[in-house]
Amino acid sequence: MGIVSKIFGTHSEREIKRIKPIVNKIVSYRPAMMELSDEQLKDKTTEFKKRLAEGETLDDILPEAYAVVREAARRVLNTEHYECQLMGGIILTGKNC
Repeated sequence: MGIVSKIFGTHSEREIKRIKPIVNKIVSYRPAMMELSDEQLKDKTTEFKKRLAEGETLDDILPEAYAVVREAARRVLNTEHYECQLMGGIILTGKNC
Protein backbone atom coordinates (compact mmCIF):
# COMPACT_ATOMS: atom_id res chain seq x y z
CA MET A 1 0.00 0.00 0.00
CA GLY A 2 1.45 3.35 -1.04
CA ILE A 3 1.68 6.42 1.13
CA VAL A 4 -1.19 8.07 -0.72
CA SER A 5 -3.44 5.09 -0.05
CA LYS A 6 -2.44 5.09 3.59
CA ILE A 7 -3.40 8.76 3.92
CA PHE A 8 -6.51 8.91 1.73
CA GLY A 9 -7.55 5.27 1.66
CA THR A 10 -8.03 3.04 -1.33
CA HIS A 11 -10.68 3.73 -3.94
CA SER A 12 -12.85 1.02 -2.40
CA GLU A 13 -12.51 2.47 1.09
CA ARG A 14 -13.49 5.92 -0.18
CA GLU A 15 -16.52 4.46 -1.98
CA ILE A 16 -17.66 2.64 1.15
CA LYS A 17 -17.25 5.82 3.16
CA ARG A 18 -19.35 7.69 0.58
CA ILE A 19 -22.09 5.05 0.41
CA LYS A 20 -22.37 4.09 4.09
CA PRO A 21 -24.58 7.13 5.01
CA ILE A 22 -26.99 6.17 2.21
CA VAL A 23 -27.16 2.60 3.52
CA ASN A 24 -27.75 3.90 7.04
CA LYS A 25 -30.65 5.99 5.72
CA ILE A 26 -32.14 2.95 3.96
CA VAL A 27 -31.89 0.92 7.16
CA SER A 28 -33.45 3.77 9.16
CA TYR A 29 -36.63 3.47 7.06
CA ARG A 30 -37.16 -0.15 8.17
CA PRO A 31 -39.55 0.53 11.10
CA ALA A 32 -41.71 2.87 9.00
CA MET A 33 -41.84 0.39 6.10
CA MET A 34 -42.81 -2.45 8.42
CA GLU A 35 -45.82 -0.45 9.60
CA LEU A 36 -47.20 -0.05 6.07
CA SER A 37 -49.89 -2.38 4.80
CA ASP A 38 -49.22 -4.33 1.61
CA GLU A 39 -51.41 -1.85 -0.28
CA GLN A 40 -49.59 1.16 1.16
CA LEU A 41 -46.25 -0.41 0.26
CA LYS A 42 -47.50 -1.00 -3.28
CA ASP A 43 -48.69 2.62 -3.50
CA LYS A 44 -45.14 3.82 -2.90
CA THR A 45 -44.44 3.21 -6.62
CA THR A 46 -47.10 5.75 -7.59
CA GLU A 47 -45.76 8.15 -4.97
CA PHE A 48 -42.22 7.85 -6.36
CA LYS A 49 -43.43 8.49 -9.91
CA LYS A 50 -45.28 11.59 -8.73
CA ARG A 51 -42.27 12.88 -6.83
CA LEU A 52 -40.06 12.38 -9.88
CA ALA A 53 -42.58 14.23 -12.05
CA GLU A 54 -42.52 17.08 -9.54
CA GLY A 55 -38.77 17.47 -9.90
CA GLU A 56 -37.15 15.16 -7.38
CA THR A 57 -34.26 13.13 -8.74
CA LEU A 58 -33.55 9.44 -8.60
CA ASP A 59 -30.81 10.24 -6.10
CA ASP A 60 -33.42 11.95 -3.91
CA ILE A 61 -35.72 8.94 -3.75
CA LEU A 62 -33.09 6.18 -3.84
CA PRO A 63 -32.85 5.50 -0.08
CA GLU A 64 -36.62 5.28 0.38
CA ALA A 65 -37.09 3.26 -2.81
CA TYR A 66 -34.45 0.77 -1.71
CA ALA A 67 -36.16 0.56 1.69
CA VAL A 68 -39.43 -0.32 -0.06
CA VAL A 69 -37.73 -3.05 -2.08
CA ARG A 70 -36.03 -4.37 1.04
CA GLU A 71 -39.36 -4.56 2.86
CA ALA A 72 -41.09 -6.20 -0.12
CA ALA A 73 -38.37 -8.85 -0.22
CA ARG A 74 -38.78 -9.43 3.51
CA ARG A 75 -42.52 -9.97 3.08
CA VAL A 76 -42.54 -11.96 -0.14
CA LEU A 77 -39.27 -13.88 -0.06
CA ASN A 78 -38.88 -14.04 3.72
CA THR A 79 -35.38 -12.62 3.40
CA GLU A 80 -33.85 -9.21 3.77
CA HIS A 81 -31.02 -7.52 1.88
CA TYR A 82 -27.82 -7.25 3.87
CA GLU A 83 -26.12 -3.87 4.05
CA CYS A 84 -23.35 -5.07 1.72
CA GLN A 85 -26.01 -5.99 -0.86
CA LEU A 86 -27.49 -2.51 -0.57
CA MET A 87 -24.02 -1.06 -1.14
CA GLY A 88 -23.62 -3.21 -4.25
CA GLY A 89 -26.97 -2.04 -5.58
CA ILE A 90 -26.07 1.60 -5.03
CA ILE A 91 -22.74 1.14 -6.79
CA LEU A 92 -24.44 -0.63 -9.71
CA THR A 93 -26.86 2.25 -10.19
CA GLY A 94 -23.87 4.50 -10.71
CA LYS A 95 -25.55 7.26 -8.73
CA ASN A 96 -23.75 9.94 -6.78
CA CYS A 97 -26.22 10.13 -3.94
